[in-house]
Amino acid sequence: MSDNEPAEQRAFSELDALVRNLAAELANFRRRALLAEARVKELEEHEGGLHSVDLAARVTELERDKERLQSRLDAATARAKQMLDRVKFLRQQAKGGER
Repeated sequence: MSDNEPAEQRAFSELDALVRNLAAELANFRRRALLAEARVKELEEHEGGLHSVDLAARVTELERDKERLQSRLDAATARAKQMLDRVKFLRQQAKGGER
């Protein structure tokens, strides 16, 4: 019996657990994909001309909203970073004055 056997057995057990978890996740993704495909098929079967135009307009509106919100988020992130940099600078200045 080598010293590596317990370590190899632990590694194999970990790998086995990972493979089982991945298989479970894959099954879950497959189930969700099948449900989504069924829902899309159902929507396509009941799709009306006016309804699809309404959906397309709504998607366009939501995409514009997303872009606007992303822009605002980017600006807020930049401002927060500037404020953080300023606080760091002020702390450094305060520590320099304490000496």
